Amino acid sequence: MDGAYDLDTMMGYLGDFGKYQMWQFTLHILSAVIAGLHMLSLVTVAAVPEHRCEIPDVDVNHTMANLSDSDLSLYLPKLPIGDFDSCSLLNTTTNDSYRCDSWVYDDTYYQTSRAIEWSFVCDNRWMGAVAQSMYMFGVFTGAVTLGNMADRFGRKPVFCWSALLQLVIGVAVAFTPDYYSFLALRYLYGIFGSAGSYIPGFVLTMELVGPSKRSMCGVAFQAAFACGIMLVAGWGALIKDRQLLQVVYGLHSLVLIGHFWLMDESPRWLWANGRARESVEIVKKALKMNGSPIDLETAEFVSKGTAESRTKTEDSAGILDLFKTPNLRMKTLNVCLNWFANSLVYYGLSLSTGKLSGDPFLILFVMGLVELPSYVLTVYLMDRMGRRSLTALNMILGGVCCIIAANLTMGSTESTACVVVGKFLIASSFAIIYNYSAELFPTVIRNSALGIGAMCARTSGALTPLITLLDSFDPTLPSIIFAVIAMISGFLTLFLPETLNKPMPQSIQDGENFGKGDTFFTTCCKKDKDEVEEVVTVKPPTSEQMEPLGVNR
Repeated sequence: MDGAYDLDTMMGYLGDFGKYQMWQFTLHILSAVIAGLHMLSLVTVAAVPEHRCEIPDVDVNHTMANLSDSDLSLYLPKLPIGDFDSCSLLNTTTNDSYRCDSWVYDDTYYQTSRAIEWSFVCDNRWMGAVAQSMYMFGVFTGAVTLGNMADRFGRKPVFCWSALLQLVIGVAVAFTPDYYSFLALRYLYGIFGSAGSYIPGFVLTMELVGPSKRSMCGVAFQAAFACGIMLVAGWGALIKDRQLLQVVYGLHSLVLIGHFWLMDESPRWLWANGRARESVEIVKKALKMNGSPIDLETAEFVSKGTAESRTKTEDSAGILDLFKTPNLRMKTLNVCLNWFANSLVYYGLSLSTGKLSGDPFLILFVMGLVELPSYVLTVYLMDRMGRRSLTALNMILGGVCCIIAANLTMGSTESTACVVVGKFLIASSFAIIYNYSAELFPTVIRNSALGIGAMCARTSGALTPLITLLDSFDPTLPSIIFAVIAMISGFLTLFLPETLNKPMPQSIQDGENFGKGDTFFTTCCKKDKDEVEEVVTVKPPTSEQMEPLGVNR
């Protein structure tokens, strides 16, 4: 066998996407489906149905009586916008209003939910928001700690143990008897339910497939996440008991338990961490499954990998290395803002389904479904427009949609359409940033980079339910906040380097050197300069060439 005995040569023999990569990719992507399902499970398990104050001697057995508007006006005050106040009752003697302490709920779509049991309404709205925020804070913790652990101890062990723990916690959270133990389990659920398997699974795929398939595979992860959201809606429509519903959600993690035996560690991670022999053995196994006739010279590759390991000075590379050098630091901060903004708008739009008119399960399903054509278009455009321009465009236009929706009547067809288009655009940019981050940062800290990006995303995800509470002051305020942050981040994305058709950096030094001086603006200036130089160097036409068409000599 001719050629250098290094990692890139060995992975090149493997090809971009053979049978082995397809098999491992299938195992990896299951984590995305489960992560999407866990992430938005509270939308149905703790749904807040249409409700109003319980009217004494009228609503029997805590059941909403079927009253006309004229009857309701005898008991309920009206808000300035003309709707009945769902948090107050009228004193039928003095006609003064007062806050109520019990409510009745419309059971058209939900018979039971945590919100009904613990009254996540009116002055207690914060309880539902905090419950969702606790999950996101858990994902935040998992992204930081488990991301760093995956760089130090391997992608596979973090993936597999997280899968086991999310199964246990996902079922246990259905049986919590009180609100505060529910919050504690929601926090643990977030650590392992979304961050623990999803991020290592994504990184495993990015490190295994070839450059020509990274865009497709990376975006497929986001499509799988959207399928998880659709599963939330589907099961929610079928199962009306909130406890059984949560158990069903939790049991989905069973599909990841077999990964202990079926899934392989990343050959790139093994090589980078001085375990060249294991790396070579996995690639040999992959070559055999792919039907390749290539027989790797194990001793030569192991010798080269061991030598690189001895001379390597980055064995302790970790999350702090992202901030030690100027170019990596600027890229990291920019990417962190991008993750923060994408997540803020993505979950802001996803959690707004309860405020849209119509069947909440159908709306949630459509909000997941609309992401799929977005990802198909993203795959097509990513390798033509590049990551940088497409991300910036999607975020800026997504912000514009938020502003338009905020100024339309809530629940109207036009407002719903703007929300759906905004979700389409933000889903696309959110998908790209996963790929983009994996390609911007070197192998030795790639999982840490994705981890800190996910950490920022979950910070904004945790803040999103709390920001939506600001609609008590001004209904348009949450959407305006989402829009401004998205547009600022979209503009700053133009200062990141393009990664299209570029080799992935391996070492810290590679990561620092990668993309220096490459921004959208320098690229445009360079193109303009090249075009000017091309015009200047063109020879003037001869008299023969200048003759008009049709002139006979």
